[in-house]
Amino acid sequence: MSASIVLFTRDLRVHDNPALDAACRESEQVVPLFVLDADLLAKVSDAPNRLRFLNAALGELDAELRSRGGRLVVRSGNVVDEVERLAAQVKAPSVHMAADVTRYSVKREAALRERLSGNGCALHSHPASITAVDTATLRPDTGRSHYAIFSPYFRRWLDTPMRRPLTPPTAVRVPKVASEPIPDTAAIGSGSPDLALGGETTGRKMLEHWLSGPVREYADVKDIPSVDGTSGLSPYLHFGCLSAGEIAFRTDASDPGGNAFVRQVAWRDFYHQVLADRPEVAIEDYRGTNEPWRNDPHAVAAWQAGRTGIPMVDAGMRQLTATGLMPGRSRLIAASFLVKTLRIDWRLGAGYFEQWLVDGDIANNRMNWQWMAGTGTDTRSSRVLNPLRQAERFDPEGDYVRRWLPELAHLPGAEIHKPWRAGMLAGDYPPPIVEFNGM
Repeated sequence: MSASIVLFTRDLRVHDNPALDAACRESEQVVPLFVLDADLLAKVSDAPNRLRFLNAALGELDAELRSRGGRLVVRSGNVVDEVERLAAQVKAPSVHMAADVTRYSVKREAALRERLSGNGCALHSHPASITAVDTATLRPDTGRSHYAIFSPYFRRWLDTPMRRPLTPPTAVRVPKVASEPIPDTAAIGSGSPDLALGGETTGRKMLEHWLSGPVREYADVKDIPSVDGTSGLSPYLHFGCLSAGEIAFRTDASDPGGNAFVRQVAWRDFYHQVLADRPEVAIEDYRGTNEPWRNDPHAVAAWQAGRTGIPMVDAGMRQLTATGLMPGRSRLIAASFLVKTLRIDWRLGAGYFEQWLVDGDIANNRMNWQWMAGTGTDTRSSRVLNPLRQAERFDPEGDYVRRWLPELAHLPGAEIHKPWRAGMLAGDYPPPIVEFNGM
């Protein structure tokens, strides 16, 4: 008996999974496959947080499949070779996978399609699996191939009907094929000590809690780093443990908090449709700039270590290395300081973020860095976030800084944001590496 193959990539879930749903409807037997891609793993070998989270997510996906009578089949090596070998073994009529937009994933899909077609096996790539809306469906009336401005994109995005989430299969029958063990998370090199791990099961519990009430406060607290006011779902979206489409479908966008939340989901889709049309912007400027970048390794090292002497910047960078996450406002402040105040190339910042961020998404991370650098889709290239003014507005009592910079915890209230006025010794906390307005 033949069996269809589901090739999991960034859709590590059984709920609302178009590829899994199609394969189960097509064949009585299905092989849920994940390939530990040697080429891709080599690219992220210096990102232990994402590797640890991936392994945890694979474990929870396997448990979800086992609860339905199935299991996850794990192979390692070259994806095309492994899929071809398994397809021949189970006489697969087709392979199903989620459509993706990065240059690497597009090349992977093309290579798979060519190899499998030669063996009489069809490859089905399912859109709107990683994003809420198919990146190819929304086109501006101007005739351009993608939206370059978010506001009109968001209006169209809100008017686009979201498909009803697909129910997970009740049963998954897997033929007898060999599988490698899921890698041991503990065996991966050290990353963030306070990194939270999970997968679909954990992510769905978090989503239910978020939608049960906290989302309604999102618009009011999302920019206050000291308040745990964000959903914490970004890693689960990045690895596809949760469906962006289901989140958009289930969130009440008529509520101010819900609207602000789905706006972030739409930003994610927006950057994916930009990258789908212009894959080169992952490494090249979307808009050119005439201002040269500075080469300052000492400043970069201070920024990475959270030792710039600017507490609001340093707190975010310390949180990043401790947890693998940063609130959105902290990311903007740290990025602005690097690219606008220090004039360091955004690619250095994006690369460092991806080394530590557990939700280090190519489209979101790199396009957000370009947004702040003034080389991206945003036309306000002169935007600069003064970290002192940001602190006054979003951390007025210093609660966020006090949490992540314990050496400054004794400074009362807002004084913590200007430790150079308190006579701090350089050995305890460094003086500012640069001067700017308000100091």
